[in-house]
Amino acid sequence: MKVTETRNQINELIQQQKAGEKASQSRDGRQVSGAATPEERVTLSERAKEIQQARQALSELPDVREEKVAELKARIEDGTYRVDGEKVAEKIVGESLLDILA
Repeated sequence: MKVTETRNQINELIQQQKAGEKASQSRDGRQVSGAATPEERVTLSERAKEIQQARQALSELPDVREEKVAELKARIEDGTYRVDGEKVAEKIVGESLLDILA
């Protein structure tokens, strides 16, 4: 086999590939231009709408409850705010158990 014969075969393959690509592009172009594009729609389920409404309501809530903070601050200043150690311990243990189980 001669090197020139190999080069000719490679050139022929390249030309065939290019011709195939051009034919494919022209077919694709005709299909896209002639076909009707389907209408795209998105519908939300009732559950998704409820979640969206809940998120909206949460976003409208303030980050800090000013009245609660003011009440606790007044109780601390008056000396009437008392911490129940048992309740604190119960919360700590309860949160720890939830962390372990999660």
